[in-house]
Amino acid sequence: MKAIVYRTTGDPGVLELVERDTPEPGPGEVRVRVAVSGVNPTDWKTRSGATNPKVFPEVTPHLDGAGVIDAVGEGVDPGRIGQRVWLYMATQGRPTGTAAEYTVVSAAQAVPLPDEVGFDVGAALGVPALTAHRALTVAEDGSRRLRPGALEGQVVLVAGGAGAVGHAAVQLARWAGATVIATVSGPEKARLAAAGGAHHVVNYRQGDPAGEIRKIAPDGVDIIAEVALGANLELDLAVLRTRGVISTYANDGGKPVELDVRRNMMLNTRFQFLVLYTVGEEALLAGAEDVAAAVADGAMPVGEEHGLPLIRFPLERTAEAHRAVEGGAVGKVVVDVAS
Repeated sequence: MKAIVYRTTGDPGVLELVERDTPEPGPGEVRVRVAVSGVNPTDWKTRSGATNPKVFPEVTPHLDGAGVIDAVGEGVDPGRIGQRVWLYMATQGRPTGTAAEYTVVSAAQAVPLPDEVGFDVGAALGVPALTAHRALTVAEDGSRRLRPGALEGQVVLVAGGAGAVGHAAVQLARWAGATVIATVSGPEKARLAAAGGAHHVVNYRQGDPAGEIRKIAPDGVDIIAEVALGANLELDLAVLRTRGVISTYANDGGKPVELDVRRNMMLNTRFQFLVLYTVGEEALLAGAEDVAAAVADGAMPVGEEHGLPLIRFPLERTAEAHRAVEGGAVGKVVVDVAS
């Protein structure tokens, strides 16, 4: 099979297109013929050596993807052969991700994808959707699972509503019945956030964003899905309701986070920091189940018209795909694997 590998960390130039033996699934595993591979910021950060120290002599990158199961290991229902699936956390604990014609994962990490849903949608789920799910299910008095009505009556603020995680958070929160506010940095991203399903879009660089949000949510926001905590903390605290939660999955821009302890005490602020690598199997499985239900309901579309433009590269240009993500491309970068 064709695969992308790297043997040393560094810039995208370390990625190579090679021929490798097609892997065989072990007990409890499935083999998937990959159609589309999704690229996330964590993929290039791992490849660069910035995070997650390299522990295997050779790595095929990418956590997410979609394709068709073509073989199963011992203990897995043979009826799954031929099933269309989306994959998540493919490189967790193993060196073989989705930037290859075939990959092997545990059966639970291959989630059924409805026939009417494209592989592009499947490849765009994984890390962004499961991160968004976790961000929306950690409030002190909130639901631990998402379904229609689970967030009814709540207000969710999504920082960076035009990003991949932001897009998934908008979609999942709306599907679960919340009023969704997205903050963005300009008119083009505002258009994308609105197309993604945000009820209200606020440009945080103009006017009085806290005042605008308070007009929509006079009692404050229940849940904030935060991508840049250092830069946005003042706005977050200005609009958070008492006992609300700030779920932060990144600190884009790297601005240091300084806390006014008494102010947060009075708000009874809950800060939830999250990363999928250490979130635990229970949370991952619950997230995958709920995301799959949202997909089946048609709640997770992708593409320009749905607020998440697709930026495509063939397998042999995976290095360019990494450069695009590293450069802050607006939209979802995917690699077409199947010819």
